Amino acid sequence: MKKKEFGTEKSTKPLSVLHDHVSVSKLTLNRLYIVTSIGFWVLYVSSTIFKQFTNTTHEFQTVVEAALYILIVTLLNFSALIYLFSREGAFKRFNQHTRVPREKIDQFFTQKQPTITVLVPSYDEEVAVIRKTLLSAALQEYPQMRVVLLIDDNPVPNNPQAFEKLEATKRLIHEITMLLQEPRDHFEQVLKVFERGQVTKKIAGDRLRAIAREYTRAGDWLSEMAQQEINEDHVDQFFIEQVLHDLANELYLVAKALLTAANQQSSIDYTRAHQLYCRLVWLFKVELDYFQRKKYSSLSHEANKAMNLNAYIDLMGGSYQIERTPAGDILTRTEETPDVVIPDSEFLLTLDADSILLREYCLRLVYLLNQAENKKVAVTQTPYSSFRGTPTRIERIAGATTDLQHILHQGTTYYGATFWVGANAVIRKKALEDIAEISYVNGFKIRRFIQDRTVIEDTESSVDLEKHGWQLVNYPERLSYSATPPDFGSLIIQRRRWANGGLLILPKLFGTMKQRKKAGHPIKWMEFCMRLNYMASISWASFSLIFLLAYPFAENLLSVYILCSALPYFMAMAGDLNYSRYKRTDIFRIYGFNLILLAVNLAGVLKSIQQALTGEKIPFARTPKVNNRTASPTIYLLMPVVIILFSSFMCYRSLLVGNWGNALFAGFNAITATWAFVSYIGIWNMCVDIFHNFIDWFFVEVKPKHTTLQNPVNDLNWQAVLYYGDDKNKVPLNVELQYSKPLAKKREE
Repeated sequence: MKKKEFGTEKSTKPLSVLHDHVSVSKLTLNRLYIVTSIGFWVLYVSSTIFKQFTNTTHEFQTVVEAALYILIVTLLNFSALIYLFSREGAFKRFNQHTRVPREKIDQFFTQKQPTITVLVPSYDEEVAVIRKTLLSAALQEYPQMRVVLLIDDNPVPNNPQAFEKLEATKRLIHEITMLLQEPRDHFEQVLKVFERGQVTKKIAGDRLRAIAREYTRAGDWLSEMAQQEINEDHVDQFFIEQVLHDLANELYLVAKALLTAANQQSSIDYTRAHQLYCRLVWLFKVELDYFQRKKYSSLSHEANKAMNLNAYIDLMGGSYQIERTPAGDILTRTEETPDVVIPDSEFLLTLDADSILLREYCLRLVYLLNQAENKKVAVTQTPYSSFRGTPTRIERIAGATTDLQHILHQGTTYYGATFWVGANAVIRKKALEDIAEISYVNGFKIRRFIQDRTVIEDTESSVDLEKHGWQLVNYPERLSYSATPPDFGSLIIQRRRWANGGLLILPKLFGTMKQRKKAGHPIKWMEFCMRLNYMASISWASFSLIFLLAYPFAENLLSVYILCSALPYFMAMAGDLNYSRYKRTDIFRIYGFNLILLAVNLAGVLKSIQQALTGEKIPFARTPKVNNRTASPTIYLLMPVVIILFSSFMCYRSLLVGNWGNALFAGFNAITATWAFVSYIGIWNMCVDIFHNFIDWFFVEVKPKHTTLQNPVNDLNWQAVLYYGDDKNKVPLNVELQYSKPLAKKREE
């Protein structure tokens, strides 16, 4: 196990799958929070406006400052209220949720077996990380499942290390298939023997004990596998305990129940016994494959997760022949002797390569989608939770914010404002067909099911689905987990991506409002507010905080009403931290954490504005690794220092002029930001990263020069001319290698 930093938690036990029942007193207290927050906001705004009317000077600067301050307080208070309303919606859903019995689910899937394809987009992921994700999907006990790893790495890497990593990634499919083959073959044979046996209405005695032995055997196989797994960190331990051991223990429990029934001379009917045998087969029966879109020139090569998914989804349900061309291999539809066959399925499960599913994720979510009342539900998911027992302080506090978001996402469903969270989701493929958009790239038809205009593709697709009359639902259980950034550098990548794109999607939200109003089912006010807050709150919160930090507002604008209006929000968040098994005092750590991320969030917002003005997609760059960490860009290391120094200066200056309110606020910011900087970034790590960035600045990447045709008579690449056209004799010579080698190989065959 990796060494833990001071201040992290020891327990790796996750939160329970089912949410705790919320008491009436807690719901009542939350409503009191809402009323208090609104009441004190009204008091503050009305008192401030009254002061401006009674102010005899009416200076322009004073009026503008007051208006700006009211706007800032209103926007921040609006976000706080959305938090409180989402929280109440989540609590109500937790209390209303009743878990469907497993027998009822088994009965449904025995009669109907809708197909599902699990798509795992992967780019430069660690092999061990992908393996756990694939295994958690493969062990889903689902009757008709395909798991496809969408490898987006360069299919022909020049780097030997990258080549070996790619080969190891591809070998995972065969290794996992072979791993599951022995128990799959055994339980398929057992099921056949049972089906060939005597059909009786009741199964009792030795026949019950026979089923129990098979469940014990399956549990033993999983337990043995768990013992052989590498256990180096908290994620490994989660996989071993929550995926393998928990599944084994459930199988042991079923075996014990069957033995108890046999000993008590009880019986079960034949249908139920058949379901129990089928369950063992479903557990180990899965088809695994991988796909590399970048091997084919006819598919989009845009560097984002959305187009990786889109490329494969567009091919589903078709048979293809690989055609060799100077542009590379292309896939063309064919009905005879296809080289590539990609089956279709009714449902898709998109799963990030660093996520892990608990055992009943697919069964319960697909069962939900197949209920008559949910026929217009396009996406259902369990917003992911964080792995506990993290080795670093920053991973722990980032995980705390993830678990808070899980509660809020559950609450948005209560108001019909669910957003697709891209780490995991079960999607009705028919719904994606409804929102597909067609474009042409290099003469090839490209269909976009999931939008890639922004790096938050799931958010934009949520609005598209709503526009076409589909619904999204969060399933009120904890059945999925995803990795949290373990260092500041990787956290920058994640949070900058989250902050980028929300503003670009807002016009679609307003368009959806108009369309639904014309259709006679307008968006409800609370749904609109929650969607608006989800997409734009990072923008106004970032700019508001900058104004509060940098501008010395007059002391008469500060009021105890502001504190009383904000206090319910912080008290509610502290309660949710405690509900999620964190410390209530983590509220201060989260505040400082958000301060040091201010520049990161602002950068994401500015990128959105840049894309809106230029119309060009913003590429998302990866940062280099330094000593098993992701190096942080210098600007994001220096900005927290600037915030600390400036807050300290503002505190000192405010004390000198007697502005006690500003002094207290600036001093609090300086203390919490300093604590967060030392705890989550570290002075030594900052120095290392700045030094690394400085050295790296001296090195310039040498790009190979483009070779043009100097002698079109002697060196003419005739294949490329016939394929591309002459284009002023500037035919790339390297095309001949892509074209002639496959042709030569074909002639030899």
